[in-house]
Amino acid sequence: MNATPKPVEDNVEGVDQFETRARRIFVVYLPLACFIFVLLFPFYWMAITAVKPNYQLTDYDNYSPFWVVGATLEHIKYLLFETSYPGWLWNTMIVATASTFISLAASVFAAYAIERLRFTGARITGLLIFLAYLVPPSILFIPLAFIVFQVGIFDSKLALILTYPTFLIPFCTWLLMGYFRSIPFELEESALVDGATRWQILTKVVLPLAVPGLISAGIFAFTLSWNEFIYALTFISSSENKTIPVGVLTELVRGDIYEWGALMSGALLGSLPVVILYSFFVDYYVSSMTGAVKE
Repeated sequence: MNATPKPVEDNVEGVDQFETRARRIFVVYLPLACFIFVLLFPFYWMAITAVKPNYQLTDYDNYSPFWVVGATLEHIKYLLFETSYPGWLWNTMIVATASTFISLAASVFAAYAIERLRFTGARITGLLIFLAYLVPPSILFIPLAFIVFQVGIFDSKLALILTYPTFLIPFCTWLLMGYFRSIPFELEESALVDGATRWQILTKVVLPLAVPGLISAGIFAFTLSWNEFIYALTFISSSENKTIPVGVLTELVRGDIYEWGALMSGALLGSLPVVILYSFFVDYYVSSMTGAVKE
């Protein structure tokens, strides 16, 4: 008895797999590679310029601009021991940390009041706070400079600590408003039924659940304070009180002479604290972007 021949099947699995792989390369991997290149190339350029000898910085005929031969630490040594860069770093750290804590404290109360107390005009108040963040600092620094002179805190770290919250509080408040809105209101109602006060609800119920949102707002506030330039340039004049963005630009550029090695070293070292901060709290940052407590 002859065996029944098997039906012929058109196996297109290999073709589909090829098309899927090709599509994945062009849709996922290629854009991701371009994004990583654009994102990391400035850091690579700063790193090689920071350790490149001066004679290689402009001699492109004999040396590649994308690589370094005979790396040196002279630029970093000059930056750390022959300039006021350590003082600028310390000033930036103090100003960014203090202004971030002040802004977070004010933003928590403002965001909680707008989202939970339900007073008349709460939504309009929230909108106005967000619109205040959209006002350019280049417009605000003129009246703020007058206030700083009148108060007598010009050329001091206190001038920056008290003026930075003017643009940090609106942003942090808007960010925390969205996060507080995602926390179930039933949790607070249950606490009210149990006899808790509003302060107890805020400190023992809302804030523990809002830790990812607080960290996210804190990272943004710290980054904005760390990189701020206009206020630091306007309110600080002495070299010992300058922050990194202003100090690197004003002290390492003398007329038409650019100390590129020291400039890139200062920019690279100045970006490390923010990179370290993001790396430690990236999980909280992502969770705050994806949502809060589920009901």
